[in-house]
Amino acid sequence: MADVHHFTHGLVTPGVAYALSILGSTLGLICTARMRTATTGKQRFWWIVLAAWALGGTAIWAMHFMAMLGFSVTGAQIRYEILRTAVSALVAIVVVGLGLWIVGFGRPNVGRIVVGGIFTGVGVAGMHYLGMFAMRLDGDVSYDTGLVAASVVIAIVAATVALWFTVVLSKPLAIAGAALLMGVAVCGMHYTGMAAMSVRLTAPTLGSGVGGASAANLLVPIGVLVLLVIGGLVFAIGAAPTPEDLAAREYLDRVQAAREDAAIGTQRGTVRRPTAFTPRGK
Repeated sequence: MADVHHFTHGLVTPGVAYALSILGSTLGLICTARMRTATTGKQRFWWIVLAAWALGGTAIWAMHFMAMLGFSVTGAQIRYEILRTAVSALVAIVVVGLGLWIVGFGRPNVGRIVVGGIFTGVGVAGMHYLGMFAMRLDGDVSYDTGLVAASVVIAIVAATVALWFTVVLSKPLAIAGAALLMGVAVCGMHYTGMAAMSVRLTAPTLGSGVGGASAANLLVPIGVLVLLVIGGLVFAIGAAPTPEDLAAREYLDRVQAAREDAAIGTQRGTVRRPTAFTPRGK
């Protein structure tokens, strides 16, 4: 078996991956908090879409890709199939979005959270292994069944807890604490799945014939995309009115309506009513 390294660049890649997971989880939980205060189905739908991009695209998939930058195999050159890499990102966003839809529409309950957690967890695990299948190297890859099962269980538990967070948390401090825990869970699932993999090289070369793009070539476009997504999420959250803003607007509307009613009542009271004409002598 070849030597497999998950921390080729030391703690840089796992540190950045964890930071991305925290950031994506924070933005996602803020979006789901806004979703619960939305007044229309359309608003709830768009908040779910934004939360899916934050959680699935940033907290999970971007974390996965960043962690993969620290993966290497001694004696082998690693490349990535672009189509499968893109599909894995799409899978992460879609399964998280569907999980949020399961718990976000209708009255949340334990059954919805459990069903959504199982569906989302299995989907996230599938995204992880699809991303690993996108790797190309001169070697045969095998997996430890026990560790694969453990990674799937971690993904299901993490997804279930995350969906529970999305229906109960709204305070900034609680969201920050939950994001730290979610980051640990996502990273734990990733590295458990990676630990399940072993490689047996099939050629003494450095993989000069392996097709696909290197991680370095994918870093810039994926990094730019992640930054655009994060920037868009921050703008959307900042531009949308908060529950406090909506409450203040409703209060001001009531005050204005009361003033207008009072002004109309005062105007009616000051207008003299015409008196009836009575001829003289009668």
